[in-house]
Amino acid sequence: MKRKSIYTCSAILLVCLVLASCFQQEQETERIALEYGNLLDIRYTPDGKSRCNGWFTDGGAWYGFTPPKADNWVNGFCGPFHLDMNKRRWISQSVVQVCFEEEDRSAVYHPDTVIYYPGELYLKASSAKGSIEQRLIFIDSSTALLSITSDRASHFRFFGEALEKGASCAVDKNTFLLTGTSGEGVAVSFSPETGLLIDENGYETLSVRKGKAEVVISFYTDPASQRQALQKASFVLSAPAQYKKETEDRWQGYLTAALREDMPAEFDRVAVKAVMTLMANWQAARGDLYHDGVVPSHGVGYFMGFWGWDSWKHAVALARFAPRLAKEQVRTMFDYQTPEGMIIDCIYSEAIENNARNSKPPLAAWAVDAIFRETGDAEFVKEIYPKLLAYYRWWYQYRDHNRNGICEFGACDGTLEAAAWESGMDNAIRFDDSRMVENSPGAWSLDQESVDLNSFLALEHRLLGKLAAVAGEEFNEPDRTADVHNYFYADDPGFFFDKRLDGSFVMEEGTEACIPLWAELATQEQAASCVEIFTNPIKFATYIPFPTIAADNPKFMPAGYWRGPIWLDQVYFGISGMRKYGYQAEADRFTEQVFTRLKGLTGSAPIHENYDTHDGSTLKAPHFSWSAAHLLMLYWEYGR
Repeated sequence: MKRKSIYTCSAILLVCLVLASCFQQEQETERIALEYGNLLDIRYTPDGKSRCNGWFTDGGAWYGFTPPKADNWVNGFCGPFHLDMNKRRWISQSVVQVCFEEEDRSAVYHPDTVIYYPGELYLKASSAKGSIEQRLIFIDSSTALLSITSDRASHFRFFGEALEKGASCAVDKNTFLLTGTSGEGVAVSFSPETGLLIDENGYETLSVRKGKAEVVISFYTDPASQRQALQKASFVLSAPAQYKKETEDRWQGYLTAALREDMPAEFDRVAVKAVMTLMANWQAARGDLYHDGVVPSHGVGYFMGFWGWDSWKHAVALARFAPRLAKEQVRTMFDYQTPEGMIIDCIYSEAIENNARNSKPPLAAWAVDAIFRETGDAEFVKEIYPKLLAYYRWWYQYRDHNRNGICEFGACDGTLEAAAWESGMDNAIRFDDSRMVENSPGAWSLDQESVDLNSFLALEHRLLGKLAAVAGEEFNEPDRTADVHNYFYADDPGFFFDKRLDGSFVMEEGTEACIPLWAELATQEQAASCVEIFTNPIKFATYIPFPTIAADNPKFMPAGYWRGPIWLDQVYFGISGMRKYGYQAEADRFTEQVFTRLKGLTGSAPIHENYDTHDGSTLKAPHFSWSAAHLLMLYWEYGR
């Protein structure tokens, strides 16, 4: 009887263990991130010969890593790389390399598996002694966690070296400190019992446990942040499973919120890649940037700041799956709002680099409204509303030359260059014959009133009225935009154009004509006429739809920046505008062409700044945030 009870208990225990194992496996397979490996190929080994243009970074970190290339393998994640515009450099080829205790640093490892998951890097490599698996995640903007496991019970040998000449190496208990000449550095923390050997260029140590280890890689900018980083590292090493789960849950939340359940698998891949792109471009508050935000592209140094209309677009997409970051993105631009109400063009971690010569197209209320619709956060609206209103009023005070209630793009320094930047379409054909006119000291306009600017302002007016009620404010702003749809519409050929101050049209067919439809200002008849031109294959219904200028324009240039290529914000405005006027089939067809024809989009290429309209080939900066944001908007609106 006693033996039977033992057998029964053993059977119950076995069943429980099996069920627990099944539950654990079920939990693992439910992680959405694991379904989307290698959407982006960022493999790169620093060698001083080739160029890297993309890193794994997360949590707002200003540092990034890459998996090594198979033909130039090092057995560790490469980096970190410092992403800041003025400090871009590889700090180490691989600050944590690993082999088995009985091997030396020259041991040859062959790559078995390399995967870039959303929010995680994974690699597995083997030597003659066995295989080692490594996983890297970011806990927050200053902390990364590296987890190492093996198929054999052996201690690990860890080592790493500095690349920067003049960097200093030191040990603080269980932590290796690598401090660069700028005072910024990287800390590599092992389990508390670990002892380290260092020289003038690096370190070496053995793991305390066999077959498993956790290593924390921390980033610091000065002695104070170094102390904070080491304290956080000790917390992470004491409970690594907790921090891993928090990161996994964070990414699960992103992807659950971003993905639809009724979309083609290839479209889902694009959406996940877009989320990964936005989160890799997330930068935490640093220096003269007082709030977090998303940069246009971490892949190129000149884009490591925050731009005006980029920020509004990013915030609209982020509102759906990362609303806290969306709010920060809005706040960070208003940190530099001028006393007159202007939002300056772009801001950096070093304010000396900021550009206040011009603003950018006004879409701030659109961003705040999107955040409110997703979160219902009335306190945020109350906080931002007075700033929104001041920015809206600024346009009519400083960018309306003849005081007719119709604004122009312009500049604070009187230059055509800055005025073109203010439009966001730096070298657009419609501005080829423009001139500057002075409104008042420090305020200049183009001699040209723009249809997109005034359509944006009309939308901002409508949304400000809505948000005023949320903020508990009265809204008495005059509607100067009631006739925008007629003012900029030319009956022949039935299209929207900019107008010169003398009243004549600037007869260049461009995507700015999409904005009256997107802002829902056009009449149904005007929209029908525009859609006829939008769906003309020799104009805008090209291989990839909505080039920035009609493809039959003699000045059209397939790789001409704003003189022909595809910019995905303009594609979105066009497709979404058509959808709002009942052209769902055409909008869906165009969306399908974008998702299936842009080169590398459903493969492993990064999302780019712009594309060739005739063949979908990539142009300009990789890992581009507003392209990712508008791909998500197209994804969410498809079929609806």
